[in-house]
Amino acid sequence: MEQTLADPSVKRVPFVAVVGHGPVLDREDGASATLRQLGASVRTLDLWDDPVNLFEDDPNMEGRPRALVFEALDRPDLAIAALRAVRKEQTFDNVGAIIAVTVGQMARVDPSSGFDDFVLHPYVPEELYARIRAVEWRRSEFATEERHKVGPIVVDQASHEVTKGGQPIALTAKEFALLVYLCERRGKVLSRDHLLARVWGNRYDGGPRTVDIHVRRLRAKLGDALPLETLRGSGYKLRMPESDGGESDGDGPASAEADSEDE
Repeated sequence: MEQTLADPSVKRVPFVAVVGHGPVLDREDGASATLRQLGASVRTLDLWDDPVNLFEDDPNMEGRPRALVFEALDRPDLAIAALRAVRKEQTFDNVGAIIAVTVGQMARVDPSSGFDDFVLHPYVPEELYARIRAVEWRRSEFATEERHKVGPIVVDQASHEVTKGGQPIALTAKEFALLVYLCERRGKVLSRDHLLARVWGNRYDGGPRTVDIHVRRLRAKLGDALPLETLRGSGYKLRMPESDGGESDGDGPASAEADSEDE
C-alpha cells in the first residue's frame, strides 16, 4: 500500500545529499561516511546521474535535501559542472551547496561558481556538519515563497502538507511534486512532455500518459477547488486568481473527457 504525504504514520527525515564521482562517494573518509557517523541521513548521487534521482519517492525521506555537498577533492571543475546541472532542477533552487576540495585545489574554487561555502578534505567531522548547518540557516533566511494558496487549497512545501478548507489532503510524493510545480508556474501553459521532464526527470521511462494519470488523481482529491485547465494539444494550465471566478475549473466530467481525447 502506497504511503502518502498526509499519512501521520510517515515521519519524513531530512537528509544531506552528497554528490561526487562514484569511487569518491564510497571512501571511508568521504563526506557520506563522515556524516552518517555523525547520525545524519544521507543520499548520494554520482556526478553523471540525473539530479532528480535525489528525490525519488521515498516515504522515509523529505522531498528535497537540507544541503548539497559536492565532493570535488582534486577536480573542482567537475563539481562546478555538476552544480549547474543540479540547479536546472527547480526543486534545488533554494538548497545550499558546499564544495569539498583538497588544500591544493583551494585556489581553483572561483567565488562566482555558485557554491555557498567550501570545506577542506580530509574532513574535520564537526566542521563539515557546522558548515552544512550554516548554509542551511542562511538559505532559510532568504528562502523563496514555499507556501502556495489556490482558493481554499494551501500547499506548504516546507512541511509537505496540502489542505483544502483547512482539512488535510493525502497526496503521494509525485502528486505533491506535480501540484507544487503547477503552483510555481501558475498561469503558464505546461506541456505534458515538459511536466514529465521537470517532475519525473529526463531519464524517466514512462510516457506523457503518466502526467494525465496524476492530474486525474489531483482532480479527484481536490475537486472543483483546483482551477486546472486542460488545453487540447498543449497541456495544462493552473489559472491565475483573477480568472477563478464563475467559470468551469476544467476538473469535472468535461475535463476528464478532454483528457481522454488528448491521449
